[in-house]
Amino acid sequence: MVVLPARSLAALIAAKLTRAALRLTGRGATTLPGLAALSLDPAVAAHIAARLPKGVVVVSGTNGKTTTSRMLADVVRLSGWHPVHNRAGSNLARGVAAALVADATWIGEPRADGAIFEVDEASIVTVARLVRPRVLVITNLFRDQLDRYGELDTVARRMRDAAAALPVQATLVLNADDPIVNLIGDNFAGKVIRFGIDDATVHGALAQNVSDLTHCPRCRARLRYDRVVLGHVGDYRCPNCGFARPHPEVAATQVESDAEGTRFVLGAGEGAAVRVPLPGVYNAYNALAAIAAGHALGIEATTAARAIGSFRPAFGRLELVEAEGRRLRLVLVKNPAGFNAAAATLLSRVGSVRLLTALNDLDADGRDVSWIWDADFEALAPRIEWAVVTGLRSRDLALRLKYAGLKPDRTYVVDGWDDAVRDVLRRSRPGDEIDVLATYTATLALRRTLSRMGYAKEFWQD
Repeated sequence: MVVLPARSLAALIAAKLTRAALRLTGRGATTLPGLAALSLDPAVAAHIAARLPKGVVVVSGTNGKTTTSRMLADVVRLSGWHPVHNRAGSNLARGVAAALVADATWIGEPRADGAIFEVDEASIVTVARLVRPRVLVITNLFRDQLDRYGELDTVARRMRDAAAALPVQATLVLNADDPIVNLIGDNFAGKVIRFGIDDATVHGALAQNVSDLTHCPRCRARLRYDRVVLGHVGDYRCPNCGFARPHPEVAATQVESDAEGTRFVLGAGEGAAVRVPLPGVYNAYNALAAIAAGHALGIEATTAARAIGSFRPAFGRLELVEAEGRRLRLVLVKNPAGFNAAAATLLSRVGSVRLLTALNDLDADGRDVSWIWDADFEALAPRIEWAVVTGLRSRDLALRLKYAGLKPDRTYVVDGWDDAVRDVLRRSRPGDEIDVLATYTATLALRRTLSRMGYAKEFWQD
């Protein structure tokens, strides 16, 4: 038994005491214990992670990392792993450290045999150097929170730096349909596994009026697309330098999606049928990323498909909350690509849309809310029966809905989370489904309100 160095041991004990105190007060303890640990000794998380016999998998990207990492955690558990996982979604370095500290004994021995970590794009280099992942999964890269992340080229550079920090025996798992992500594998010395959709019938349900990438990331000539799924994700090629979508090792064919979920068949000779109990083609990408990461770990596709078939979503990721006979479907939206994907899923259903939508501009949301003007509210507005609008920037959101064509007598601005939920319940009838589209901190606030009212558990208890 190897005891941690004295400084790391002190940091671990302080973090565990912090966690115990927070849990006694009914709080989640998903962040502060990690912050305490890293403040006392930045190396404590690295010492614990290095003792995990099956290693660490890191999942990053703009959209889908929470769902993908939860799917992958279910996959590895079904294959016999006992992983530590930042399941509550605290995805900065302190959240990763908090998960490792919570799992470890008082002398720093991990109880888990491996780790699955969702990691924020801004923290990816720090975390990659900290935990030295065996596998790095990148789901996609879209323009998101420009005040925090910077332009897309900056985020892509961080991802390349994170890949460069990997051990030589590590594996990169990349989205072949995203040209920015695909390019990250160009100069990587280790193994690369790519995933994507090989189905010519799959293309965006909304007109792709806004793209974060129109030119080749390698030579800057204009890209040509044979098929666009979402934004700049699809089947692309550069007529100038030959950069093009590669054939993915893990590919989805025969893709179908409806209100009940998404189904596809794995290509490349495996032929496993996969059912994702979440609607939306973007959830096919999340499932493919989890299956590809499982492949990198030596897990059979059939095992991964079984785990994904029983998947339960994280809070705010198409999670259903029952309230007085109504069904509230929570959807986290934080950038134009994510909103358009959510809108496409809503439009695939029959009937009108009843909406509770909330816009915040706190640090975790991004201070710049101008992204709402790039999101395709115009496609959604004709289907909206009514919209209850709340949040710190509710007036901006109501104005956006007005310009999208939603009549003012269908928009109701309600201040306060409790009042907004009560207004939705009063305005709807038993049996109705209400779609809740909200930014990150607004989703947390609404989730806390629903918990306080007795309709849901706190998110860290999931």
